[in-house]
Amino acid sequence: MNMSCQRRLASRKTGLEIPINMNINQTSTWMPAFAGMTSPSFPFLSQPLDLGFTTLKNRVLMGSMHTGLEEDKDYTRMATYFAERARGGVALIVTGGISPNWRGWTFPFASKLTNQREVRKHRMITSAVHQEGGKIAMQILHAGRYAYHPFCVAPSAIKAPINKFKPSALSHRGVIKTIEAYANAAKLAQQAGYDGVEIMGSEGYLINQFLVTHTNKRSDEWGGSYENRMRFALEIVRATRKAVGPHFIIIFRLSLLDLIPDGSSWEEVVMLAKALEQAGVTLINTGIGWHEARVPTIATMVPRANFVAITKKLKPEIKIPLITTNRINDPTVIETILADGCADMVSMARPFLADPEFVNKALRGQAESINTCIACNQACLDHVFKKQIASCLVNPRACHETELNYLPATQIKKIAVVGAGPAGLAAATVAAKRGHFVTLFDASHEIGGQFNIAKQIPGKEEFYQTLRYFGTQLLELNVQVILNKYVRVEELSEFDEVILATGIVPRRPDIKGIEHASVLNYINVLRDKKPVGKRVAIIGAGGIGFDTAEYLSQEKSPLPPFFKGGDNSQDFPLWKRGIEGDLSNNQNLFNKEWGIDITMQHRGGLEPAKMPSSPREIIMLQRKASKVGEGLGKTTGWIHRTTLKHKGVKMLAGVTYDKIDDAGLHITIENKSQILAVDNIIICAGQSPLRDLQAPLQSLGKPVHLVGGADVAAELDAKRAINQASRLAARI
Repeated sequence: MNMSCQRRLASRKTGLEIPINMNINQTSTWMPAFAGMTSPSFPFLSQPLDLGFTTLKNRVLMGSMHTGLEEDKDYTRMATYFAERARGGVALIVTGGISPNWRGWTFPFASKLTNQREVRKHRMITSAVHQEGGKIAMQILHAGRYAYHPFCVAPSAIKAPINKFKPSALSHRGVIKTIEAYANAAKLAQQAGYDGVEIMGSEGYLINQFLVTHTNKRSDEWGGSYENRMRFALEIVRATRKAVGPHFIIIFRLSLLDLIPDGSSWEEVVMLAKALEQAGVTLINTGIGWHEARVPTIATMVPRANFVAITKKLKPEIKIPLITTNRINDPTVIETILADGCADMVSMARPFLADPEFVNKALRGQAESINTCIACNQACLDHVFKKQIASCLVNPRACHETELNYLPATQIKKIAVVGAGPAGLAAATVAAKRGHFVTLFDASHEIGGQFNIAKQIPGKEEFYQTLRYFGTQLLELNVQVILNKYVRVEELSEFDEVILATGIVPRRPDIKGIEHASVLNYINVLRDKKPVGKRVAIIGAGGIGFDTAEYLSQEKSPLPPFFKGGDNSQDFPLWKRGIEGDLSNNQNLFNKEWGIDITMQHRGGLEPAKMPSSPREIIMLQRKASKVGEGLGKTTGWIHRTTLKHKGVKMLAGVTYDKIDDAGLHITIENKSQILAVDNIIICAGQSPLRDLQAPLQSLGKPVHLVGGADVAAELDAKRAINQASRLAARI
């Protein structure tokens, strides 16, 4: 990001930065520190964008994201999903990728638009969006060598590292037929009522594959010089414009940073952008990184607005509107980007899973009520890559709007929720939204439960925003919150139903010497801030084990940098990586660590990574012989493994734990015994549910429900906990 954008982002303050520190005793009402705060107006965000033949009502685009609804035989669910986002105020929606022919399928029988029968299905979507006053464009995506089937095609027969299928090289006739397929898909989209199309030319899909020598080894008119390599993209745009006429939106998703070897140079990017403008493109949308690039671009550890600088760099080169994207999830950040001329529009995809009312809330001055996307990928991208319907960790209604709704309760009840972690917060807010009288109890001095541990992990600071959202909801919905309270069974007898969201306790494995003074558990380290030595063994390599290793491998003190006066401070910022004054330093550090050349002096924007080593010697261990970290998220697990390996963290599998004594941790691997001479052994080996109140309440005949870790404690799974609690509260 250029310095102007950095300074403006660093200086803006909003209600989103007010702390969540609710030191509430046994009182019937409470007012958290952010109560009564209003968000600033957003004159740039709300400004219409005149495209000549049509006008977009504001500067926010809902970017393309495949959800799995595209493959549903009945498009009712997808129509409902998009209509809710249109009602939420977004100016222009872009669908998930729709292939122009069967060879471009992302997988067999994936969505495509090739005939009139398919047009009729798409009319359900466009009609639903238009009825809500929105506009929608269909993304045309040919997967090329990323297509997961044996009939995939590409400019050259080079297999992608993320695909087991090797593509066939398109013949000259195949290239011409593919160009015609794009134009036909656009024409059919127009007939289906779409306001435009987005031609997917980035992220390493077919068009992008033609653009770079990394994947294009052709020697005909579609390869060789850059003029030849960009011909495919330009001919698609020209054929599309001819097919749809002048009064139809054409967005081109242009890869500004490929982040792969032999990617595009900056001069090539500019050359193509100018040629696309001449060919009839209405808008250019920024694309960042190929799917095979070993660089994070959208995960939660990526600093907010990290790639806006590259969009800003292109803006003076073209006259048509330019859209920026990636890790933007806050209206204040959007306003600053637009105010400083970094882009003409901002694209967000996952933030509209988290909150379909994002734009309306911002424009009503209710930004503190936005359910912020935390970029975890756990319910959206992880689901899609497993061919499941996408959803959202913080909003389980996403993509399930036809079957999960929080309707007014037919019988109003008094409900007690015990435990203010993710499950308890979800249960309390949904039940209160439906009209129940809800009291929320927690033994801690603050809401959040395990989220208060997660938010301290480097790269997971977005969890502060989830707590801010829930805190606002508790206030708006008049939930009675009683903190610092170990509630007794007799105190719950007055309630009609009780929801136990009491969470977990760390499991203590059966290892000889486990009571040794050197042994800690992750709660001791992450919550209680127990001193940890320079040599550490971590038993357990699940999500908590990786989080603990990330925390302990920081160069600086692992004490959270967000606090200025300890846990009870009323002046620490909720957000460090997006709005506070260290934004530019944080972005520079991230880009240096991962080898991102945001200035594009290197081809593809890729340079050698410089990940710092850990100040501690850390060894992660697991009993299973499988790859360490195999159970982590499909789209983010590789990031965590790569980060720790670059920092020098050792990972051992197939370990038998023999004993712990003054010499350290005695283990056996492949029948060979060894001693790990460590200062501390940290246990991250699972949890047990905390259900002390269940049996006494049931003996009183009280309806009791278990949610979250109190129900299933095998893994700390916030996605499952929030989904389970929300669905329970929706039917009580």
